[in-house]
Amino acid sequence: MSHLNIKKWIALSLHQKVKKNETRLHDLTYLFWECTLRCNHACLHCGSDCTKNNAIKDMPLKDFLSAIDDIVPHVNPNYITVGLTGGEPLLRNDLEECGRELYKRGFPWGFVTNGYLLTEKRLAGLLNAGLRTVTISLDGLEANHNWLRGINNGFQKTVNAIKLVSASDKLVYDIVTCVNKRNIDELYEIKKLLISLNVKRWRLFTIFPVGRAANNPELLLSDKQFVQLFEFIKGTRKEGLISASYGCEGFLGDYEGEVRDGFFNCRAGISVGSILADGSISACPSLRSKFIQGNIYQDKFIDVWNNRYEVMRDRSWTKTGKCKSCKSYCFCKGNGLHLRDNETLELLFCHLEKINSGQE
Repeated sequence: MSHLNIKKWIALSLHQKVKKNETRLHDLTYLFWECTLRCNHACLHCGSDCTKNNAIKDMPLKDFLSAIDDIVPHVNPNYITVGLTGGEPLLRNDLEECGRELYKRGFPWGFVTNGYLLTEKRLAGLLNAGLRTVTISLDGLEANHNWLRGINNGFQKTVNAIKLVSASDKLVYDIVTCVNKRNIDELYEIKKLLISLNVKRWRLFTIFPVGRAANNPELLLSDKQFVQLFEFIKGTRKEGLISASYGCEGFLGDYEGEVRDGFFNCRAGISVGSILADGSISACPSLRSKFIQGNIYQDKFIDVWNNRYEVMRDRSWTKTGKCKSCKSYCFCKGNGLHLRDNETLELLFCHLEKINSGQE
């Protein structure tokens, strides 16, 4: 482990024991509902290939609530956050009704949005329905945000949405940014903007080659830029003006413990589950095809959660290809599952490989 100092090696080794116990218990703490595949943007990096008129219709709310009601007797709802994702959740006119029903059942809930449709009136209605968390995507300054999002006037509406949520004392919220070749050199300006908007938490992600991003070289950082991003996050965290962190994906070698609050831990199928738009039961919404564990129209979610998910809980199958001889496999366990091909299960993206190359 020449890339890790002994103190970090020991900490990561102890963390593996925690992960092993979490896997054994597999307590559900976060449930995604892919409530729509419709979207009012046309993002160049969309992994779900969402459109304004998606062929897969929105799941009726009553069907989702029926699945939720099957879960309630077996869990403490207060400890499970339900996150509504898409597509764009605000395109659903019954979002408030959904929130009220979840709130009545004891579930804290939130949603991920591009912010385009979030008005003061809509936010007030959602807060009255028990809304507790919001994640808003801001992917650059005006030109680059609008370019990545495929919409001409998205930036200002997103900024307005950030102003609305930052003014509320009832919300836990964060801003996420997908870092790419076009916006990496404006991260300092984005940081200044977010601080001026009173944003406290900022998550930065890198785009991986799935969906529309698979064949767009402008979206994927070079190895040097990859390292540049982590150095930026380290510096920002030391400043202490905004809580910046890298997303949960990927083992980062010596950057572990430096660019996010905890060590790498892909919780897909361990504490994170999902119900997709067609009723499929999975973990994080990026996991489809061979990762699908059942369907709410044939199976009870809680039975699937307790008795399946072997492909996510026993990851020994990932020790193939470049992972087989990697000295960091004991910490990485094959990287985040969403970075594997949904059909072949082969690894598409290795963070440590890019970091090592970028540091040469």
